[in-house]
Amino acid sequence: MRKRIVGSLALVAVGVTALAACSSSSSSSSSSSTTPTSSATPSSSSTSSGTAAALPGQYGSVPNEATGPETAGTITVAAPPNAAPTWILPIVTGAANSVFTVPEFDYQMYRPLYWLLNGVEPKETPAMSLANDPVWSNGDKTVTFTLKSNYKWSNGQPVTSQDVLFWWYLMKAAIKESPANWAYYTPGLGVPDQVKSITAPNSSTVVLNLTAAVNPVWFQEDSLGAIQPMPSQSWDIDATGGKPITDWATNPADAKKIYDYLSGQAKSLSTYATNPLWQIVDGPYKLSSFTTSTGAFTMVPNTNYGGPHATTESSWQSVPFTSDAAEFNAVKSGSIDIGYVPLTDLPQATSLTSSYNEFGYSDFGWSYVAYNFKDTTSDFNNIIDKLYIRQALAHLEDEAGYIHAFFYGAGGQGFGPVPAIPQSPYSPSNALTDPYPFSTSDAATILKDNGWNVVPNGTDTCAKPGSGAGECGAGIAAGTKLEWNVIYNTSPAIIGEQVQDWASQARSVGITMNLSSSNFNYMIENYNDPSSPKTIDKWAMEDFGGFTDSTYPTTFGVFNSTGSSNLGGYADPEADKLITASISSSNPDAVTAEAEYLTEQQPGLFQPNPDSAFASGILVWKKDVSGPPTSFQSLTQYGWNPEFWFLTS
Repeated sequence: MRKRIVGSLALVAVGVTALAACSSSSSSSSSSSTTPTSSATPSSSSTSSGTAAALPGQYGSVPNEATGPETAGTITVAAPPNAAPTWILPIVTGAANSVFTVPEFDYQMYRPLYWLLNGVEPKETPAMSLANDPVWSNGDKTVTFTLKSNYKWSNGQPVTSQDVLFWWYLMKAAIKESPANWAYYTPGLGVPDQVKSITAPNSSTVVLNLTAAVNPVWFQEDSLGAIQPMPSQSWDIDATGGKPITDWATNPADAKKIYDYLSGQAKSLSTYATNPLWQIVDGPYKLSSFTTSTGAFTMVPNTNYGGPHATTESSWQSVPFTSDAAEFNAVKSGSIDIGYVPLTDLPQATSLTSSYNEFGYSDFGWSYVAYNFKDTTSDFNNIIDKLYIRQALAHLEDEAGYIHAFFYGAGGQGFGPVPAIPQSPYSPSNALTDPYPFSTSDAATILKDNGWNVVPNGTDTCAKPGSGAGECGAGIAAGTKLEWNVIYNTSPAIIGEQVQDWASQARSVGITMNLSSSNFNYMIENYNDPSSPKTIDKWAMEDFGGFTDSTYPTTFGVFNSTGSSNLGGYADPEADKLITASISSSNPDAVTAEAEYLTEQQPGLFQPNPDSAFASGILVWKKDVSGPPTSFQSLTQYGWNPEFWFLTS
């Protein structure tokens, strides 16, 4: 699925028949699904077959790293349709915050303080973090971290505490102009609003004093983990060729001038590969070419990169495709080194095993249809804020059938923001089995019991207005229709397949969903209430893909009422309370309680997570491309580590 990141979008015919032969009847009172099992701890240890140990729920396998000579070259990597990066400055905007712009593109050049992924495991890989783990004091109100000495900028200068402060003060200037200028900003909580002071006592140490105690795990992984140091000695200018500005930490006006200049340069995509600014990097790669019209780009090794990497470093090239079919043709012809098999073509995957390795695993995050709680069109806001409506909608989704029919068995069910697979210590019990199993009869009963005149294959209307028992609820007038628009991403195709079947099931109980298609980049830029308020009444529901959880899987920023990525303005005081507790309490169960509540409340329609990579299908890579197993496994979690790949011939 096309996904965004938490902390660290033409009318078509409705009616899909593919599920008929493989799922339970639409009048079933219970789901035909099987309960997903928890994943065992991943391991890269060798098995008798010469592959990394298998994981419950995985598709295919990952061979162990090849031994012998490593050969450098240019490794071609497929990019799915509409996946072009749209931003380069390491203060990512809300509109650009996608897995394609951040981990695949930006993180290759500008590394975050902490690398919070290890293969498919949502945990830190310390050797790849720029900083040592923080030290807490003062009752979890003071945090100190030190930068590692091995990381340098590509011009040979060390990464220092001043580079952290430079990012910090420019980030503050950015959000003062607009909260949408930094994707992970939430007013009053986290970075920067909960930081009373930030200082750099020496070139490698940073100290933050907070306004209140926080959960240390959350603050490291979701707040400190989002910091990307920037080269202060090279970027401290407000014009091309301008003189250095040195008082950016004490003069907000000068910090604003620098930010305005850098963000202005970042809007010029055509100069990404030629602008000297973007050639100063601390990540494993530098950008050598970028084609604005297609999004194609090439990365070459940063010879001064101080982190771990293959002995012989290769370049890599992102090759965009206009359709999944075109990409799969390239895989079948052997013209792409690393690509994917679209789930719609998964039955053909066995024909590739002589030349390609294959692997798939569910993402640690959630796929979902987002609801717009602020859309006043036909009183949709008053309809969707009723829990019984959201429960009825959940009963209309046949997750087990989708996995069988559309994913060909390669996926896991998802009932809330924290999945059962991959393994996490934070999964709540109600996320292990479906709390609202597929049943059109249950959905119809819920609507009837709450005052609706249910008209199968027609459009339901409110027959009993009012706020009492058995009535439609506050703000819903007599005759109000259950009809609204749903906008969905066309790539990968499984998004549309799921939405179309869901709409078909909804139609059987009198809910009319008017479907229209779009693409990922357009949706996240335009159907996002915080950053695009003028379009609030343009969409009722959207399915752009979903979100990838941070290692500490709070939904802070997405489902708290003031979250900058709260796309549809979901607001629930109890959810706010639980989310605040998960980021401020030291209680290890706080984030589990948050996930449990949101699973029950259904702020969106949670969907199954396919086993995939590149947000589009099963990962495949040629057998002469090798590296540590985790460097391929991580692609299923939107983690990119091409610095470990090498050629064996």
